[in-house]
Amino acid sequence: MVLLKNFTPRLYQSNILKGCIDKNCLVILPTGIGKTAIALLLVIERLNKFKNSKALLCSPTKPLCQQHQETFKAHTDIDKCLISLYTGLTQANKRAKIFSENKIIIATPQTIESDLLNNRINLNDFSVLIIDEAHRSRMKYANTMVAKKYIETAENPRILALTASPGNTKEKINEICSNLFIEEVEIRTDEDDDVKPYMQKKSIEFINIELENEIKKICDLLKIVYNDKLSYLKKIGFTKPTSLINKKDLLLLQKQFQKELSKRNPSAFFGISLTAQLLKLSHLIELTETQGLKPLKNFLDKLKTEQTKAAKIITNTKDILEVYKITQTLIENKVLHPKLDKLKEIIKEQFLSNNSSKMIIFANYRDTIEELLENIKEIENCHPVKLIGHKKGITQKQQLETIKNFESGLYNCIITTSIGEEGLSIGTLDIAIFYDNVPSAIRKIQREGRVARTKPGKIIYLVAKNTRDSAYYWKSKRDEKTMKKTIANIKTNFEKQQSLANFTKNESNNRL
Repeated sequence: MVLLKNFTPRLYQSNILKGCIDKNCLVILPTGIGKTAIALLLVIERLNKFKNSKALLCSPTKPLCQQHQETFKAHTDIDKCLISLYTGLTQANKRAKIFSENKIIIATPQTIESDLLNNRINLNDFSVLIIDEAHRSRMKYANTMVAKKYIETAENPRILALTASPGNTKEKINEICSNLFIEEVEIRTDEDDDVKPYMQKKSIEFINIELENEIKKICDLLKIVYNDKLSYLKKIGFTKPTSLINKKDLLLLQKQFQKELSKRNPSAFFGISLTAQLLKLSHLIELTETQGLKPLKNFLDKLKTEQTKAAKIITNTKDILEVYKITQTLIENKVLHPKLDKLKEIIKEQFLSNNSSKMIIFANYRDTIEELLENIKEIENCHPVKLIGHKKGITQKQQLETIKNFESGLYNCIITTSIGEEGLSIGTLDIAIFYDNVPSAIRKIQREGRVARTKPGKIIYLVAKNTRDSAYYWKSKRDEKTMKKTIANIKTNFEKQQSLANFTKNESNNRL
């Protein structure tokens, strides 16, 4: 018999578990209040009910998988050797043995999907499948294939899906439910009586930052070139007003032109090059407005080395040559983006007032991370480290070492890309700083969820005034509000359905 150890479930966790025992369930809970604990409880229940069965937990990143493995080792009496990580870092010919010999498998869904497609493994003796960060279970993401195969082959299937941010529309949430064969939805918000006592206070500070005149000049030059290129879209039949065209439109348009290539449409080549130019220019504007001068220069240098027609046209444009010249001069004069100046000021004040502080800084791009690290490490009492994805420049082992060294106190400031947003429980953070902003409500919620997990925390938004920074901030805020309304409506409708079902059941019993 599998036993729970060193952990006492909270009342809402036990109540939610009841809804997960007999039906495939989607659990929507605020960040930082113990979704993994519900997975732990259900795994124990299923392994005890089906004595010779196994459990599979799918989580999107390797550091997250590592954290789950540590949780299951710490809070069950299962032999630690039987709780195994299963990721792409293990050679394929060794993975099948790990899969067959262990009791609890904690894996990235992509690895499971790959091995299922290659018939290296099967899921017939797994009595429970946990899908962590279930908001990813849309369209062609690996979770959907794994869940389908699991339902088709497992002798005693049960699925538990976990998320804090399912999506901002009913349609998106329904898609997740459909893809994961969900039969029941358990929802708690920070306003529920049984959850409220465990919610830590988050203070929010919004800092509007005015761009320097020289940076505004760079933006103006880039926008002249960008708008000039946009005007060509009308000439090839694109009717949407140019002021409303965004990156998403350009990507869709590029795909359409690529399809036209197969039809030998002569304007397709021009269209593909034009959209490529516009996407590159759009990125240059974003870097200038929201990131920094060094990331801007690095991207311009990269364009100079590219052999594509689009890159050559851009880098030989008069206004772009002027942009490069101004950028180079500003960097030589040690001019920083005003957001970086403000960031340094905030960090200095924080460590001056509390030298035991721990903070996390979010930025979208690796070049930005490097510039932030270079400047922040000069600040007294601040010991920064970067945490980035493993595809370039850092291994999984280094990622895990970084997190452990941060938690041990070797570092007190972690600067991270999206790898640090999702699910990770990174020490006891006092403050989170959004160096840039994201248009996604899901990413906003995930970022905010890194603080105030065990104690009150603070979130600071740095927003470059009248730029994409501002647009992204307000979009994610609106979408988050919509998401909360959608979740509340689903919760209300679900409770009504349950009440009706109970009433019908009682009426039937009374007639008997």
